[in-house]
Amino acid sequence: MTHAVDIAILGAGAVGQLICRQLTVAGMNVGFIGRNALESSQQVLSFTPLASADDHQQIQAIPYSVPILSADALDNIRLVIVCVKAYQVLDALSPLLKQLPSQCHILLLHNGMGPHLALAPLINAQANGRGLSLGTTSQGVLRQAHWQIKQTGQGLTQLGHFAGAELTEHYRNALLAAIPSSEWVDAIVPCLWQKLAVNAAINPLTALYQCPNGKLAEPDFSEMIKGILDELVMVAAHDGVSLDQSFLHDRVYQVIRLTAGNFSSMHQDIAHQRRTEIDQINGYICERAQAHGLSAPVNAELWTRVKQLAV
Repeated sequence: MTHAVDIAILGAGAVGQLICRQLTVAGMNVGFIGRNALESSQQVLSFTPLASADDHQQIQAIPYSVPILSADALDNIRLVIVCVKAYQVLDALSPLLKQLPSQCHILLLHNGMGPHLALAPLINAQANGRGLSLGTTSQGVLRQAHWQIKQTGQGLTQLGHFAGAELTEHYRNALLAAIPSSEWVDAIVPCLWQKLAVNAAINPLTALYQCPNGKLAEPDFSEMIKGILDELVMVAAHDGVSLDQSFLHDRVYQVIRLTAGNFSSMHQDIAHQRRTEIDQINGYICERAQAHGLSAPVNAELWTRVKQLAV
């Protein structure tokens, strides 16, 4: 059935598998692009849905099968959803651009910012029909094993156009129908800055202080969080994006409360000695500040300290 697949997911992490499950349930023809696959094959995945308040019995995992596509089996792909880590985007996607049809659309769905700026010129240089969209999701999902995930929370998913040809109405409607609590927004970049604010405030502090998200509600962290957001709002304004500082402050503390017992992805990366996305979070704020001749000392200090911690 691989010949029928027209939506491919690059990145089989927790978010990639969750999006795959949602598209599959909606009847979409979706598969994963294999990292080292020499030929297309089938993979059995396991998905445990989110329990409702009325569920008193243990929720059972649901097995299902998805195609794994080789790099030379992408002729029919019309949409690639990129769910790798932010620092992996260019290396993972660039070699595939020549393998994908000229009318294939790219959707980036990852934490942090930055890859879109490097990727847009490559997309615009391609043949007619290629375009780039961006997205952000706050759905909660835990990867329990390589091909096994468990949904842990609901959340908003926002998608929008960024460069090149726009995503066709068919695929736009398909995504919105398949992904719960999703919306297409006219201005996606401000939404990404809002998500960046949450990540920039929570991720590095929980990684440096080795604490769950909820600890950041303590007064000891208030000045640091304010400084992070002050600089982010200033830099975004110079990038042409106007953000409401009060809204961002309230949003950060709302996430801290709602995820009080959780450990951030950056905390987990440090704990497991993995590379973090600090370059695409606080590092991105600093790089955009530098591009405008500005400084962002609070974010710069966090950027440096996390980089040192990750060595």
